[in-house]
Amino acid sequence: MATIPKKQVMSKVLTEGFPDAGMFENIPRIRKIAGESNDLRIKDKVCIVTGANSAQGIGRATVHQFAQNGAKAIFLCDFNDDLFAVHKRELNSLYPNVDIHPRQFDASNEEAVKSVVAEAVEKYGRLDVFFANAGIASGKIFTETTSEEFMRMLKVNTLSVFLAAKHAAKAMQNNKPYPTGSIIGTASVAGIRSNAGGSDYSASKAAVSSLMQTCAYQLAGTGIRCNAICPGIIETGMTSLMYEMARSRGTERKIGQLNPLKRGGVADEVARAVLFLASDEASYVNGQSLPVCGGLSAGHPFVPGKLS
Repeated sequence: MATIPKKQVMSKVLTEGFPDAGMFENIPRIRKIAGESNDLRIKDKVCIVTGANSAQGIGRATVHQFAQNGAKAIFLCDFNDDLFAVHKRELNSLYPNVDIHPRQFDASNEEAVKSVVAEAVEKYGRLDVFFANAGIASGKIFTETTSEEFMRMLKVNTLSVFLAAKHAAKAMQNNKPYPTGSIIGTASVAGIRSNAGGSDYSASKAAVSSLMQTCAYQLAGTGIRCNAICPGIIETGMTSLMYEMARSRGTERKIGQLNPLKRGGVADEVARAVLFLASDEASYVNGQSLPVCGGLSAGHPFVPGKLS
């Protein structure tokens, strides 16, 4: 069993205790860790988002949620950078007070991840959020998947999250006056239930969920939270071909029909869940895999009227 470092600096709550909210007449006021829910939800936080280039992607949608909710700075990172210039112009026009830093690199390259974390700390003195969202997919059956293809899937989808967690956690432990931060990895409903993705893709995403659970425990007491987000069928660049084919056949409304909402989702619906996990409003959510799947992972799909 892995051991937890014994000299980690403890979180503010463990050091100072819960804040004293005072009294109202003869009853105590409600104690709160996070700010008010009508405030900007990640005000002044420094954030890194990988997989942020795609026009339809969860990464881009999340960057917009972070910027809208008061982030001080956001590093937009992706292996592809063809849309970075237009993303920066759009974000600067909508959120002129947010520092936007596009950075092109491979999220599974350790030196590159280490470098962007170091840059954030050098520029702003801290790192508050790392959303490890870079990923690829495949639809191959496992008997036709080569070992090289399988390992590439793990490298892009899982190793990238491990590297993000490794270097983000080191930086977040040096945040002042107390260690704090949120690390979020993009997993998938395919990592929770079978038949939602290829074997290599599903294995890589199940590994992300497991990794976030283990990291949460190895950071015990620091106040640094590690969670996974598990999207279902979302219209992104990754699923665009499926949507285009369905629209050409007039069957778009069948997408997502197996979940109880009976539809697919859009990237912003996932981004809002990521925003929650990144914010102090999720201060007691740790080591979890949060499905955003229309309810697909809640049950066993069946065809109504055909149970026998």
